[in-house]
Amino acid sequence: MITDGALPDLPIRPVLPRVRSALAGAGAAVLVAPPGTGKTTLVPLALAEGTGRVVVAEPRRLAARAAARRMASLLGERVGDRVGYTVRGDKQTSRRTQVEVVTTGVLVRRLQRDPELAGTAAVILDECHERHLDTDLALAFLIEVRAALRPDLAVLATSATADAERLSEVLGDAPVVAAESPLFPVEVRWTPPAGPITPPLGLRVDPKLLDHVAATTRRALAESPGDVLVFLPGAREIDRVAGQLAGVEADVIPLHGRQPGAVQDAALRPAPRRRVVLATAVAESSLTVPGVRVVVDAGLSRVPRMDHARGLGTLATVPVSRAAATQRAGRAGREAPGRVYRCWSEAQHDRLPAQPEPEIAAADLTGFALDLALWGHPDGSGLALPDPPPAGALQSATATLHDLGAVDETGRITARGRALADAGLHPRLARALLDGAPLVGPRRAAEIVALLDDDRTTTDDLVAAWRRARGATDPTWRNEVRRLTAALTRNPADETIPDITDAAAQIDGHGAQVAGGRRLPDDLAAGLVVGLAYPERVARVREAGGRAYLMAGGTAAELTPGTGLAGVAWLAVAAADRAAGARTARIRSAAPLDEATAVEAAGTLAAEAVEIGWANGDVVARKVRRLGAIVLVERRLTDPDPALIRAALIEGLHSEGLGLLTWSRTATELRERLAFAHAAIGDPWPDVSDEALLARAGDWLDLGPARRRADLAKVDVATSLRRLLPWSVAGRLDDVAPERLPVPSGSRVRVDYSDVESPVLAVKVQEAFGWKDAPRLADGRVSVLLHLLSPAGRPVAVTRDLASFWQQGYPQVRAELRGRYPRHPWPEDPTTAEPTRRTKPRS
Repeated sequence: MITDGALPDLPIRPVLPRVRSALAGAGAAVLVAPPGTGKTTLVPLALAEGTGRVVVAEPRRLAARAAARRMASLLGERVGDRVGYTVRGDKQTSRRTQVEVVTTGVLVRRLQRDPELAGTAAVILDECHERHLDTDLALAFLIEVRAALRPDLAVLATSATADAERLSEVLGDAPVVAAESPLFPVEVRWTPPAGPITPPLGLRVDPKLLDHVAATTRRALAESPGDVLVFLPGAREIDRVAGQLAGVEADVIPLHGRQPGAVQDAALRPAPRRRVVLATAVAESSLTVPGVRVVVDAGLSRVPRMDHARGLGTLATVPVSRAAATQRAGRAGREAPGRVYRCWSEAQHDRLPAQPEPEIAAADLTGFALDLALWGHPDGSGLALPDPPPAGALQSATATLHDLGAVDETGRITARGRALADAGLHPRLARALLDGAPLVGPRRAAEIVALLDDDRTTTDDLVAAWRRARGATDPTWRNEVRRLTAALTRNPADETIPDITDAAAQIDGHGAQVAGGRRLPDDLAAGLVVGLAYPERVARVREAGGRAYLMAGGTAAELTPGTGLAGVAWLAVAAADRAAGARTARIRSAAPLDEATAVEAAGTLAAEAVEIGWANGDVVARKVRRLGAIVLVERRLTDPDPALIRAALIEGLHSEGLGLLTWSRTATELRERLAFAHAAIGDPWPDVSDEALLARAGDWLDLGPARRRADLAKVDVATSLRRLLPWSVAGRLDDVAPERLPVPSGSRVRVDYSDVESPVLAVKVQEAFGWKDAPRLADGRVSVLLHLLSPAGRPVAVTRDLASFWQQGYPQVRAELRGRYPRHPWPEDPTTAEPTRRTKPRS
């Protein structure tokens, strides 16, 4: 397409022959080139030779459009001629197009439809180091396509970091080509905020940090020449900092994926006036902003996260990795010596993760699992993925797809699943679009889904955000609405999905949609579509007028203080997040519902059942109608099944412990004796630990007529415990572990078995006269520990060796106590003295 000599003199240019040679020899290669070397724009042009098309896959739409515009400008052409792009909802290509830049999501969809990629000679996967899910999928699919269908298809994986060994291994030990990019020196200035900063939660960033970023940017403008590139986690933060920079002697230019292409282009072109470019992570490696001499880094990035325990998938704001911080800083040294202001301390920098976490490790895998099923590998086995998906997360995603009807019991794709995949949305949103259109109308369904798919709301009231979007002129949202509306006019292959046309809906005099005989105003229409996407997030208020809600999935959630949604009886929660360790999720976006619409939206969770179990500390016996965890109607049962009541009581014991029973002295001592016998002899003597008793509660515990918690306190525990004794030893308990032992005085003294390893017999010294040895228990296995007492009942000696005590210990005891207790006998030879319980008679 263009000779090497005609290419701009960028660092990638000298290695282009090596790239061609590696691809010609091995068919696949890895190119390592730092940001700004020209790998995204020059390599595709150099490879575009012959009849095949070169497809370049970028992880972001903004980067895809920008790369296509840059290559087209190098050729002196408009986009859509020999260089074009295709992103979701926007396509600029022609028959003459030889280089097509697409998003990785578009490439995955294209591979699903046409695995051979007919007419494509080479695929370049750009920015593989970022480890997005779609990039990992596209790489695995391309490797399988090369092995089975297209051995002639060239695959080049590019990375901006030097950690390319894993990529090479996945590509079959493909050759690695490295391009050096001499950087100018970049001075690092550590500029942490003066006061404490609250760590980010979900999408929330402490406003004090953003104030500090704005102040640091003003400082950078005053101290350093050149344009300033400021890294922030998202569009909301960019808007806030832009507002705080009003009045600076520079043009403040936002750069993020939600902007129109013309606005993005302005940030990527040199300008006569000094600029402050406020950008998301897209400017780390995907884009090069000219003229930058200074970088201000907030130190945050935005990544997808999934709370699998509560089914909450969301974007989360996390500290940047050291590798990403290095790439950001490098943007200041591309054209001249530069400076980076890091809004954190050097000590904090050392604690940052070395590399960004792959999306596959923590993101919602529902869309990923649908792609695997559509490809024919439901569990991902056999695919050359850089990292395997976590088993639990993949199982959860597959279960969600099964609930949506997208896969069958074996995990194989269904016709319904193919229709969901064709929508080009997350499977949940695709379901909301397809099933919501007949109920609220295609246009409204498309508008709501487009809003959910690209979360840009600044309020928790989704309906208010919807109305603002309708009145604004956001081309990105409007293009997506048109795309989704057009998709609904195609008849899905699955006959269970209705044929949806505008004729299926009518508008009444109030502007509400008529669907199935029901008139839904906008607020309920929004709630219904959200509920169809996230039925487990349909929520009911806990107390009238309050902010606390219970979701159908069982998660507790709260609205933020001051919200206008407080007290709404039912909500469909579009977005929520939960801090680590917090028990309650925070609702970020929701739409109101009424009960009928809530039941319609979350109908898959509706159920009627008889429930007999342990709940809230007591037996519950009722007939209920539920919407997941939300009880809609309940009625108490007057004559429940006794077996189920017994099971509920045992469940309560498992839940709250054996303390629900009354442990009388008789029951406690019997349990201790049994525990001693088990410890000393073992089987067949029963284990009476808490764990063992609870495990066998159904076998030994006679609950009789007990029906509730209070009845458990009336159970005869001692009698029940004896049921644990097998017949072979039932009559030997008093021999093995007698309750009392006779002593020489004739008394029968109780044995203390509280220490199962060392039973204790506490006896007065005078009553033990004549005893040569301590008695033994458990068929002679265990010697009793004697606590020898003074006449006042105080211990004077503890021994198992009574003969030794009489010889060595007793003389000292006698000398100390006979003066204190003169009325008690203290013979010189206790082994021959007569034992007694009495004192000496007075003379």
